[in-house]
Amino acid sequence: MKNFIYTLPKNILSCFKGYWIWHIVAITLTFILVTTNIDWYYFINTRSTLLVYLSLPAAILGGLLPIIVPIYLILRGKIIKNFILENTGWAIGQAAVIGSIISSFYKFFSGRIQPNIHDVTNNISHNFEFGFFRHGIFWGWPSSHTTVAFAMAFSLILLFPKNKLLKISSFLYALCIGIGVSFSIHWLSDFVAGAIIGTIIGIVVAGSYKKTAFVSEQERETCA
Repeated sequence: MKNFIYTLPKNILSCFKGYWIWHIVAITLTFILVTTNIDWYYFINTRSTLLVYLSLPAAILGGLLPIIVPIYLILRGKIIKNFILENTGWAIGQAAVIGSIISSFYKFFSGRIQPNIHDVTNNISHNFEFGFFRHGIFWGWPSSHTTVAFAMAFSLILLFPKNKLLKISSFLYALCIGIGVSFSIHWLSDFVAGAIIGTIIGIVVAGSYKKTAFVSEQERETCA
């Protein structure tokens, strides 16, 4: 926990300082998807009862797993005295926290209006309420579900690069969460931006924990 607290502020800043160009990329892609109406076309062409039902598990799991999984790994690691497992829990927990903080920071200023799944006639994909806390931090741009999911996934992928099953399952998890919420509570560009920003966070957190919380490459490979 000491490492979690000590590295948290530094890692938040590193997500901007070392990777600011990717934030620009996320913003630019959002601008393109919004102004070309690709966001709107994606929305009206993914309206179906089946897709809406499929999106529900993504929204629920995307909110619960970032809490349950880190806590489980931390407690399990402590119980069986597995240092690597415990610190993996702290790492993905920090990735989830930073993902939530950064996505909420952007939402605080962007104030994007979420899709209305019951209205496919009025194009509201262009609607942003720029300012200070004009549309809360739950809805809007970028998708917090996607940002957190990709942050956790890429933390695991980079901490355990030789574990192919973990890499594939982590990436598929993040992709399913992101695409799932893009069918219901978010626009396509919310998902795209969240995936980019989340990946940055995962890279930063994994790099930090490799240096400070994992004793050796051999131990990490043993856990993997």
